[in-house]
Amino acid sequence: MPHALAQAVEFVTTALAVTGMAYFVAAIVAARVFLVSRRAPLPAFAPGVSILKSLKGVDPGMMDAFRSHCRQSYAGEFELLFGVSSLDDPAVAAVEQLKLEFPALPIRLIECPGQLGSNRKVGVLAQLAPHARYDFLLINDSDITVSPRYIERVMALFGPAASAAAGGPAKATGLVTTLYRGRAHSTLASRLEALGISTDFMASVLLSKMLEGGLRYGLGSTLAVRREALDKIGGFAALKDHLADDYELGARVAAAGYRVALSAEVVETGVPAYAWRGFVEHQLRWYRTVRDARPWGYAGLHVTYGLSWALLNVLASGLSPLSLWLLAMSLFLRLTLAMTVGAEVLGDHQVLPSLWLLPLRDMVAMGVWAAGFAGSTIVWRGERFVLKDGKLRPAEN
Repeated sequence: MPHALAQAVEFVTTALAVTGMAYFVAAIVAARVFLVSRRAPLPAFAPGVSILKSLKGVDPGMMDAFRSHCRQSYAGEFELLFGVSSLDDPAVAAVEQLKLEFPALPIRLIECPGQLGSNRKVGVLAQLAPHARYDFLLINDSDITVSPRYIERVMALFGPAASAAAGGPAKATGLVTTLYRGRAHSTLASRLEALGISTDFMASVLLSKMLEGGLRYGLGSTLAVRREALDKIGGFAALKDHLADDYELGARVAAAGYRVALSAEVVETGVPAYAWRGFVEHQLRWYRTVRDARPWGYAGLHVTYGLSWALLNVLASGLSPLSLWLLAMSLFLRLTLAMTVGAEVLGDHQVLPSLWLLPLRDMVAMGVWAAGFAGSTIVWRGERFVLKDGKLRPAEN
């Protein structure tokens, strides 16, 4: 019986390692397709845009991120609206400093005291939107750093020429989102999360785009939305209790008949200097959010852990020649994927010196993925919630 069990484990891990290799190849192809597509010239379209930022506290690198939004080479007009739930928030001083540094830019700080639902960020955005002057709204987090052509590249995809090329006039672009890379800080956990963003998560986004013929969701790195599309789905208020507001916003805009476009622009987000507990809580929140939004897709994430399955197959087979060959091929394809997406697509300079951490990162990620099946409780901003059908409710103590 033990021998039969060992053979079964060896067979399963062999099959999963082979499936993982197929995933790596498909993801590499998707990345190559994206690299070719983003060479296309952008149409000239520069409408007025209101950048909305919901703030709570001061994040590392926040001021530099703010400044990057102010140093834009954009032909159209833009404004920055910052929302805080209280004028006692430490972020207020940062916004006032930004106003002094860029006096020519329309920068406004707006107090948004009302709490509309469990998602406080969305509650602030719902209160900011009526103050926006323009018909295009661009939302991203406080720690997002962008290039000088960020607004230009994002807003160009709303142009008639871009929409017609992608799906005809009847499929107007309703939302534009962007890929992103993580800027790690001093801890190992921070480096593992940044490595996962650049070599795993963004790869799965590109593959889903290729297989599904486009995106059906948004990424919190950038949510640029046409106000008409936002109004059609019920505004930000419709998302007030959703944890994955970025995913939900894109999904609802796509369901309303609009195109969700992926810009060639890549932005950067700061990854906190996590201790292990904070890292695991954040990863569990992300995994359980994905499981709640796309349960079958979440189950299918097992194919992304090809290197981990190959390592387990080596142990299960007792170092058989086949298992060693599978491990070598899996490692080669995993490294190729990491370099293609992380270095070429995202321009992440941290990927190369962190490649040696890939086996550890993938094993940890697979463990957290498995733990993601066991419960629906998440920790967000220090509070415990239960996640169901995309919505949050406070967890009972």
